[in-house]
Amino acid sequence: MSFHDSEIQTPNLDKLAKSGTRLERFYVNPTCSPSRASLLTGMPASRMGIVAPISGRSEKTLPDSIITLPQALKKANYQTALMGKWHLGLTPASGPEAYGFDYSYGFLHGQIDQYSHEYKNGDPSWHRQGKLIEEEGHATDLITQEVVKWLSEQKENQQFFLQLAYSAPHIPLQEPEKWTEKYRFIENKSRRDYAAAMAHLDEAIGQVLQHLYSLGLKENTIVLFMSDNGAQENWNPTTQYDGKYGPNDQLGSNKPLRDYKTSNYEGAIRVPAIISWNNFMEAEKNQNYISVTDVMPTFLELAAVEIPEQVEGESLTSILKEKTNENHNIYVRGHKQESFIQKPWKLVRTRHLDEETEFELFNIEEDPSEEKNVIAEHQEIASNLKKAIQQQFDRDANEVNVPLK
Repeated sequence: MSFHDSEIQTPNLDKLAKSGTRLERFYVNPTCSPSRASLLTGMPASRMGIVAPISGRSEKTLPDSIITLPQALKKANYQTALMGKWHLGLTPASGPEAYGFDYSYGFLHGQIDQYSHEYKNGDPSWHRQGKLIEEEGHATDLITQEVVKWLSEQKENQQFFLQLAYSAPHIPLQEPEKWTEKYRFIENKSRRDYAAAMAHLDEAIGQVLQHLYSLGLKENTIVLFMSDNGAQENWNPTTQYDGKYGPNDQLGSNKPLRDYKTSNYEGAIRVPAIISWNNFMEAEKNQNYISVTDVMPTFLELAAVEIPEQVEGESLTSILKEKTNENHNIYVRGHKQESFIQKPWKLVRTRHLDEETEFELFNIEEDPSEEKNVIAEHQEIASNLKKAIQQQFDRDANEVNVPLK
């Protein structure tokens, strides 16, 4: 994104960043399904055993005892919709409607062919309202058209919650020449295609926001933009999509942060985020340490809706409105790696199958790139954070990825 000094131009996101609050220390999970679970429940996804992307065919992944964000908002007469990527259940029966969305459209899986809309193994994924469908067109364009249509159909003064999750810039990268032509100056084809996907995405977001504002909804709409994980470095599809696509050797960049999607280092879990509400939130860069688990309680408090007991995140209203200097302790778990963040410290624990567990301690204020492990110099701090990680880990559920029977 160009507001992060990238060569990729994103004028619509730049405009949102300029008018809204940039959350510069916003933490998510290392991969997509866990971040989506945390967003909808206000809990670390590991509490539900979700520590990696949901793969294969799966049943419902969130426990029935959990009250999701859309379910809580529906009690206050909000209309709820999910457009685009779901990835918390790979069949219509475990789709968005099962978790409180009144309307849904898009794809069930974690990735799709942008034109056939099939999963990498050929499974159908494109759906509307719990029914698999077939449509022609690029996923980015189809989702945008559906969002504009849905917004136009909302009754005057009807409160709504819309979760919009595009496929772009997820692989496979299949952008029309209109978008790749803009980035001929990028020599690497994979990076050029990635830039094109981001430019296409930016225009789509601009269309949605412009339509929202044309309906007179700018004053009363909170807009949150975020990523579900850090960028992916490369992609080798092998036999995916019947071998139609070659490898991508260079995709996104998380620099100067360390590493890529799937790890617990900053490049994987610290992501761009912007929150905007006209006349309520100032245009600024916010450096408070906050988590994706804080989104649900924030939205519910702003909507004057009761926050369910399960929620572990904390509302950001005092940070955003009153400018308090709160920094939340943050626990993140991946498949074989966990981290615990307590400003300015971050402890990363890596569990190896046949080797001793490894610990790394970083001062992420002084060393945001996590280049120097200072655990030897700060053993007492490391000891306390080790206990904190273990306490959190002990509360987690067993890892799940339930196959259909």
